[in-house]
Amino acid sequence: MTLIKSISGIRGTIGGKVGDNLTPIDAVKFAAAYGSWLKSETDKEHPVVVVGRDARISGSMIQQLVMNSLVGLGVHVIDLGLSTTPTVEVAVPIEKADGGIILTASHNPKQWNALKLLNNKGEFLNAENGKKILEKAENDDYDFADVDNLGSITVNDTYIDIHIEEVLKLPLVDAEIVKKSGFKVVVDAVNSTGGIAIPKLLRKMGVEVVELYCEPNGHFPHNPEPLKEHLTDLSELVVKEKADFGLTVDPDVDRLAFMSEDGEMFGEEYTLVACADYVLGKNPGNTVSNLSSSRALRDITEKHQGVYEASAVGEVNVVEKMKANHAVIGGEGNGGIIYPELHYGRDSLVGVALFLTHLAEKKCSVSALRNSYPSYFMSKNKIQLTPALDVDAILDGFHKKHASEVVTTIDGVKVDFSDCWVHLRKSNTEPIIRIYTEALSQEKADQLAEETISILKGIAGI
Repeated sequence: MTLIKSISGIRGTIGGKVGDNLTPIDAVKFAAAYGSWLKSETDKEHPVVVVGRDARISGSMIQQLVMNSLVGLGVHVIDLGLSTTPTVEVAVPIEKADGGIILTASHNPKQWNALKLLNNKGEFLNAENGKKILEKAENDDYDFADVDNLGSITVNDTYIDIHIEEVLKLPLVDAEIVKKSGFKVVVDAVNSTGGIAIPKLLRKMGVEVVELYCEPNGHFPHNPEPLKEHLTDLSELVVKEKADFGLTVDPDVDRLAFMSEDGEMFGEEYTLVACADYVLGKNPGNTVSNLSSSRALRDITEKHQGVYEASAVGEVNVVEKMKANHAVIGGEGNGGIIYPELHYGRDSLVGVALFLTHLAEKKCSVSALRNSYPSYFMSKNKIQLTPALDVDAILDGFHKKHASEVVTTIDGVKVDFSDCWVHLRKSNTEPIIRIYTEALSQEKADQLAEETISILKGIAGI
């Protein structure tokens, strides 16, 4: 069982001992630290915070603890209830709120939960502010309100609908052309809040929806990370239903992956590639993704005469570089689409709407669309960490071994070879080293990963 504290929030498994797991005490302390920091950043007597959650079994319990901790500080809370990460991000500026909290552990299994923290723009906090909150939590540095100055809770369960309407109002989203195409789509929402939002959006765009695991009860029917090996049920149902394609989202709906009409994965790396191809064709400009994302985005961006740049892994890092480079679209290769026209956050609803419009205009199958893009293959692996391992020394050893190659160290170690690359980094959310490789064939990508793991074990002496 684990509790991970980082500048992006607190994440852990439910139950166990205080400080070792995500217990009610830890949830209260961290919510109080965030609320206290927020009060120090504003002159308002009663700051406002938007709170929403995914459908995890522990979600209701954690949300009540978090909201009432904020109330105890004199903070007013807008309770979105079952929601999505991008929906909370959209709600914060619309409500003119001072911040937001999303209760979700993203792709982690059901025993996990987390508090993700937003600023008044509905964007994730930067490292400086995240560090201040961690310090407040460590030092129990919070000052609760007296009885006459408590906050309040206002329930607003309309924001998924508002979010959908905001997506449909985007100039590059064309619901009419999608409706005329008569698409049939299978949706796997892993029994979380994507089961509320995604079918509703699709039906608004005139799509016939076949629902698979769309009951938001928090009982994930398979590993919730949207990878090929977890999606056999979706693959079988797409073929059985003769659907135009399938799609899946993670529990908080900020990662999106498509499946072609033949039941084969479109590739989560290519979610961003396809959406960027469409957006850049209408609105040429620059793009950004993180170091662990496919080279295919670079190729598509250059095809449209734009400039591609890579950031450190982490949504806040991608957003920072997107703003600096005036990127018109960006995101992460794990299926996260960031479209600034709506907001600076990974958003599966925006991704679905842009992809549908693109496909409707192309008038081709999803497999044909995939085949029109540069073909790269990735392998994603990990090494479990133990307290005895010196991660920095391991990464430094790998760097030195490849000093003659093009090496980037803004986030772990990335080595770019002429026709392939490998990226190693310590995860911010799990006690592991992530190992990403990409090459021109799956065999080569897998081989590079195996070679890398062997080198790392040699350096670590394991």
